[in-house]
Amino acid sequence: MAEHLPICVACGTQYAKARTDCPICTDERQYVPRNGQQWTDLETLRAGDYAVRTEKQGAGIIGIGSQPSFAIGQRALLVQAESGNLLWDCVDYLDDDVVSAVNDLGGITGIAISHPHYYTTMIDWSRAFDVPVHLHENDRQWVGRPDPAIEFWSGSTKQLAADLTLINLGVHFAGGTVLHWRDGEQGRGALLSGDIVQVIPDRTHVGFMYSYPNLIPERPSVVRDAARMLEPYRFDAIYGAWWDAVVPEDGHEIVQRSARRYLDHVSSS
Repeated sequence: MAEHLPICVACGTQYAKARTDCPICTDERQYVPRNGQQWTDLETLRAGDYAVRTEKQGAGIIGIGSQPSFAIGQRALLVQAESGNLLWDCVDYLDDDVVSAVNDLGGITGIAISHPHYYTTMIDWSRAFDVPVHLHENDRQWVGRPDPAIEFWSGSTKQLAADLTLINLGVHFAGGTVLHWRDGEQGRGALLSGDIVQVIPDRTHVGFMYSYPNLIPERPSVVRDAARMLEPYRFDAIYGAWWDAVVPEDGHEIVQRSARRYLDHVSSS
């Protein structure tokens, strides 16, 4: 593992070499904290009070993160698909206990990430499990640590397996991606959305934002296209980026209804 490579404390992005700024944080979709840019590394994190956290989030879906949480605070999801386990999104913290926990769950055959805020230490994860990382090419510019393990894909969809499909919705980031698990929820389908399609406290709707911390709404044309792209896919549950951020049922209709509500609000003026 690259113990000493710099990691941004605010967003969790790891970079290939030392720098004074974090492009992810200076972008308007994130922010530089008031106390300024700060850095850490994996060795420092492992020497601290962090420990692996694994919890079931749904049928065949295991959340993986750290306790306490770090940076943005998302958790990854291990999808126990028939075609092979896939890690959806990523978190910074990685040590031997994390590797053992994932291997005890059957290991992983690959990693796919929704958008740059969750790239984190993806290369360390890739090397720990000897698997590729699937990223959309529209977000190539945000990769802080280039590596041959990264497999960029293009277009609207990428079929990882017969039961797993990546869909580039372009929400939040140009490469903003969700994962459709056809066989999830006992065959009713599941959508793993990161915060591309945001699970909100009102589980009867979802949200679409360009910037969450800075409260910049997504462009109506992007939301309209995203709803259109998701319409053919059937899914009951939606799994968001945070612990227990789950829409348990009626996910397909909730996405379509939420997009209509959003578009109605932005067009009413």
